[in-house]
Amino acid sequence: MQINLYLCTKFPNMTSRIDIQLAAEAHRLLNAARRVVIFTHMGPDGDAMGSSLALRHYLESRAADVRATVIVPNDFPDFLAWLPGVAEVLVYERQAEMCDQRLDEADLAVCLDFNDAKRIGPIGERLLQKPCPKLMIDHHLHPTDFATVMISDPSASSTCELVYYLLNQGQSNSNQGRDHWRPILDIANCLYTGLMTDTGNFSYNSSNPDLYEIVAELMRAGIEKDKIYDRVFNQYSADRMHMTGYCLYRKMQLFPEYHLALITLSIEELKQFNYKQGDTEGIVNMPLQMGDIFYSVFMREQEPKPGTSKNVVKVSFRSQGDRPVNVMAAEVFRGGGHANASGGDFYGSIRAAARLFLREYPKYFKKD
Repeated sequence: MQINLYLCTKFPNMTSRIDIQLAAEAHRLLNAARRVVIFTHMGPDGDAMGSSLALRHYLESRAADVRATVIVPNDFPDFLAWLPGVAEVLVYERQAEMCDQRLDEADLAVCLDFNDAKRIGPIGERLLQKPCPKLMIDHHLHPTDFATVMISDPSASSTCELVYYLLNQGQSNSNQGRDHWRPILDIANCLYTGLMTDTGNFSYNSSNPDLYEIVAELMRAGIEKDKIYDRVFNQYSADRMHMTGYCLYRKMQLFPEYHLALITLSIEELKQFNYKQGDTEGIVNMPLQMGDIFYSVFMREQEPKPGTSKNVVKVSFRSQGDRPVNVMAAEVFRGGGHANASGGDFYGSIRAAARLFLREYPKYFKKD
């Protein structure tokens, strides 16, 4: 049975955020499963890892005979290596045979923080062919119709926010709304990491008051939010700091008429600074610290994917106020996201990606 329902976002209390039928179907799948695989997207970030590990802890804490496996397409950043349960995460690029085996054994596949099977790389085709039920939870625009049950809300700050609401509502439904769900500490640490990172430490996509009710609940569960911030944002290497200076001093182009900053980094430049996954995290936000810059775009070139000959350029967009960037991300770079924080991909060289952007951005960005 395919259920393509979306979240109802106007309910007045947190336990009712998700449509009742949709939440019930999602929990029916979760309760019935004993061998679960949890997938998230390539280049997993704090929201991807936080939501995946939180759900794994939730499932395994409820029943001793449940095995939930988190599978990521490629490595996650070092600054997320402290997350509880991360040592058991399987990385498809290095452990493809074991990942394939876990998918073959699964009676449920959960897809978190992505809405198209292409976002998880080579294992995406095998996922689509797997006959088991699939549950998707995501907050990006334009989901594809590949899951049995789809929870999709682009107005949410993060996938971790949606996972919180789903788990909370499942507890409330099972108790006729009498009890409020209390997350265990491991779940709370994972969820807060996703909330914090996907909002730039609550600087964008974070104006819904209910979001801070969630933060309060996670703090009651015992998280040390200042320590989590330190673990994520204050663990950079000297190479990363040198690369940041290079980006701002040598690579940042300004277009004052459009209040725009553009930074590009080629594969050769990344190698110069011994780039590791996650080293460019947050650089796209830095130009917005200038008083007259309202748009910031960052492009990072990657080696070709296996079986392809073209490089991949990851494009990140940020903006302030009533200046959406998600439309350009979707229409020009086959991506999407929130109005003020979006991303996309370009298949080709960094120079070609920059040329395309420079040709198209006046159609999407405001001059004043």
